[in-house]
This record gives sequence, structure tokens and C-alpha cells, in this order.
Amino acid sequence: MTSTAANPHETLAHLRQSSPAHQIPIGPTAVGWLITRYADVKRALNDPRLSKQALSQRTNGGSPFPVDVRKAMSEHMLNFDPPEHTRLRRLVSASFTARRVEALRPRIEQLTDDLLAGLDGRDTVDLIDDFAFPLPFTVICELIGVPEIDREAFRGWSNTMVAGPAAPPEQMYQAVAATADYVADLIGRKRAEPDDALLSSLIQASDAGAGLTADELSSVVFLLLLAGHETTVNLIGNAVYVLLQRPSMAADLRADPTLVPDAIEEILRYESPVKSSTLRLTTEPVTYGDITIPADEIVIISLLSANRDGDAFIAADEFDPTRTDAGGHVAFGHGIHYCLGAPLARLESQIAVSALLRRYPELRSAVPLDELDWRPGILMHGVTRLPVTLR
Repeated sequence: MTSTAANPHETLAHLRQSSPAHQIPIGPTAVGWLITRYADVKRALNDPRLSKQALSQRTNGGSPFPVDVRKAMSEHMLNFDPPEHTRLRRLVSASFTARRVEALRPRIEQLTDDLLAGLDGRDTVDLIDDFAFPLPFTVICELIGVPEIDREAFRGWSNTMVAGPAAPPEQMYQAVAATADYVADLIGRKRAEPDDALLSSLIQASDAGAGLTADELSSVVFLLLLAGHETTVNLIGNAVYVLLQRPSMAADLRADPTLVPDAIEEILRYESPVKSSTLRLTTEPVTYGDITIPADEIVIISLLSANRDGDAFIAADEFDPTRTDAGGHVAFGHGIHYCLGAPLARLESQIAVSALLRRYPELRSAVPLDELDWRPGILMHGVTRLPVTLR
């Protein structure tokens, strides 16, 4: 087995050193400008001249999807600039405050314990499919108000959609169409039988004339379902991947769980679960160092690269949970599009890692770590499988 995209850090380091921006392919015919340096990345993430809305409008014209499917999936906050972005974000932000997320701790701990208990009696498990995926996916489904669904099917749709241009067009079409059908059906059922979860609240707000269109409502559900678990799956998987390489550090965290939050923060920096932010389009020329990117060009902002920039972090290629500069990482983005679910992702990963280390102190990799396959595409950074031996 050969690893795929296992170590992009060396390539990104070369790109950072050679130029502030590089043109790279992002599909069969499209190219974009990759921004890699920490200072440039932070500036780009908060630059109104790099527009999500302009890119969405341009790409929608050439979308292969029927208009109704495209609109039902794309009219969410990640595809808008202010003021539309501000309005849509405000509608869901109350469910992701630090206080509301902390209230979920007992339920997350229960789900974690149940999942780990379900692994007992098995010699080898895939920690991604058996633990890292079902935990955040169950949490976001319960938060939104999604009843039990075919998780294996949704997992396939999700993997395809986040792969972006790396996914075959026909697979992408099928995944988006299937998800659109599911979300439409779910909204219909929740409208008929509301509950006290987030989706019913959004439906009530929409029906009461809160300015949320039917397409915006379905798009918000689509975004929360997809983004609400994908980052955390990679974060938990990357955390275990890093700790399997460092058994003494895993032992330290097992002995003192209060060290886990700092370790998770360093994992966010060291093996960021997201490679790059969603794409943007320049609305006018933008200059980085000696490179000027013209107007109407696609920009890719590399979070993975910025978090290993030696100009921003001391010994950036070393894993050090005691570092004092880790709080400056951009794993969750920066500016108005900063990840709404960051508090939830942090809590889930802290609980997951602590419980896993405590329950299975002899945890070790079942295959050489350098043979693992990594997720394709320009968005997500995580292993596709993580076979481990529990005892």
C-alpha cells in the first residue's frame, strides 16, 4: 500500500520559501493561486477583496446540477459575504456558544464511553470508522434533530463532497443530489412533527418570516451536517496518529488529563484537520510580497502551511504541546468566517482522546504509520483509515 498525500509539509515548506503565491491546478481545467505564508494567510482570510459570494455566483453559472438542487445546497453562509453572511450566521450561532457547547459535555461523554465499550472484545479496529466518525456525526445529528439515518450512505456522500475536484464528476453529482433529497425530506418531516432541536427552530423562524428562504434553510442544514462532523473526524484521527508516534507523550496525557486541551491545540496546529479554506475570488488585484494576483482569480488559502510557518512558530516542525505560541494557529480559520463549530470540535476531541487513552492504555498502530492513506483533495487533511490494536 502506498500513502497518498501523507506528508505535504515538505512541499508546502518549499512553496513558502520560494514565493508568497503559486498557481496550482484545482481541477481538470481550473487553476488557482495558493497562499502559504502565515502573515499572508491571516490577511487573506479577513480580506473583503477575496470574495466567497463572487466565486459562488461565477461557478454556479457552469454548475452541472439542476438549478433547484444547486440552490438548495449552496445558499449557506460559507458562500456569502456580509451582509448575507452575517444574517445567516446569526441564525445558528446561538447553538454554538461556549456555554451551549459545554452543556453538551455529559452527552458527548456518554456517547464516547458507549462507542469505546462497543470495541471491547475486538483485537483490531479502524479507529476512523468505529470511533472518530460516529462520535461527532451522532452529536451533530442530535443537535440538529436528525433521526437515525443510513450513516454509511451519508459517510460516502460526505467523503465525495469534501474531496472536491478530486472526486469523479458523476460521483459528485450523485452525492450532492442524494444529500439534497435527504435534506428536503427531513425538513418536510420536521415541519410536520417539530421538536426542540435546532432544525425545528430554524423552520419556525423561516415560517415566521425571519428572512430565511427555503433554499437558505436547506443549505444551512446541508452545511451543518457536512461541516459539523468532518473537521472533528480528522482532528480525532490526527490526534491519535500523532500520539501513536509518541507513546511517552500519550502516557503523560493518560496520567494527567488536564494536559489534553493543550495537546489538542498543538495537534490543530501541527496536523491541521483542514488543508485549506473554501475557495475565494479576487474582486480586484491583490498583492502579496512581489506577486500581484489579478482580479477574477481563484485563491486557495493554505491553513496547513500557515500553521507550520517558521516565521510564526518557533521550531514549527516540532510537536510541542507546551509551546506558548500555539494559540495563534489558524486551523479554524480567521476573521468573519472563523469556524462556528470550533468550541464543539475542541470539546469532542478532548473528551475522545482522554477516554481512548484511559480505556485502552496499550493502544498501538496495527500497520506501519507511513503506509496509511490520506484523504484526497484540497480541503481535508486526515487519514482515510487508522487500524489500531487495542490490547
